Amino acid sequence: MTDAAPDFDAAFGVQLDALMRWRRDVRHFRSDPVPDAEMQALLANVSLAPSVGHAQPWRLVRVRSGERRARLADHVDGQVLAAAERYADPAQRDQYRSLKLHGLREAPEILAVFSDDRPVAGHGLGIATMPEMLRYSTVMAIHGLWLTARARGIGMGWVSIVDPAALAAMLDVPGEWTLIALLCIGYPAQASDTPELEQRGWQAREPLTDRLFER
Repeated sequence: MTDAAPDFDAAFGVQLDALMRWRRDVRHFRSDPVPDAEMQALLANVSLAPSVGHAQPWRLVRVRSGERRARLADHVDGQVLAAAERYADPAQRDQYRSLKLHGLREAPEILAVFSDDRPVAGHGLGIATMPEMLRYSTVMAIHGLWLTARARGIGMGWVSIVDPAALAAMLDVPGEWTLIALLCIGYPAQASDTPELEQRGWQAREPLTDRLFER
């Protein structure tokens, strides 16, 4: 236990605001690898995330197999094509198809994150009425990983167009694990403080006043 809490001064607050602004969902990656020491440091920081009952339900699968990576990329490509058909407007359908929605073939690191729905750790504390808190805890761990990566100049992209059951089968994980995220990790080909989907005209950031309510 440390003797005193650190003093996060005003300068740190400004840097933290900048980190939040410059954290991006990256889809375009450089080909150079992430040094293993850097990856280990990122993964170690996951353990610092808060979790309900201190259950630490996150389960990380680092995809090292080229064959599995190719299968994941093919799977997501198929899901993207199918999802495009949901849009009745041909122009919107074409715009959707033009978006780059994953970097599974380029990113040097692929990480699948699951949440254990029946962890031994935590002894069930805090989940009697809201068992989904385990999954929320895993999302918190992912966000911490995302910020830590960006602070080190490393980008991360969250791929959500997947069939969770198919992905779990590809990675051969226990049945009580629930897929939370498929992540691409690597050095971004370019940096921006504006989300790519906003740059491409898909969706702008909307004002907080539209989403803040008082009772």
